Amino acid sequence: MSTPVRARRLTEDEGQYLLRLVRCGVHDSVRYRHTLIIMASSAGTRVSVIARLVAADEDTVRSVIHAFNDQGLAMLAPRWGPGPGPLRSLMAGV
Repeated sequence: MSTPVRARRLTEDEGQYLLRLVRCGVHDSVRYRHTLIIMASSAGTRVSVIARLVAADEDTVRSVIHAFNDQGLAMLAPRWGPGPGPLRSLMAGV
C-alpha cells in the first residue's frame, strides 16, 4: 500500500487567500474545486473523502495535491496556451 498523500501545511497568507477564493465564489469551477482539494487535504482529510466531496477521481485529487506541494499556489493559475486545438489540427489533413 502506498503512503497517504497530503498537502503541505499552509502558510498564513496561503490560507487566507484560499479562504477568500472559497468565500467570494470563484467563477472558475476547476479553480474552485482545486482550492477545496488543497484546503481539505491540508486539514488532514483523506484522499478518498476529498474525492467524494468534489466529485472527482482519487487520482485527480492526488495529482492536484502533488502539484500544490511542488508549485504552491501557482498551480491554481490556468495554463491554457494558444493554438489550433485538437479538432482544428485533425481537420487540417482533410
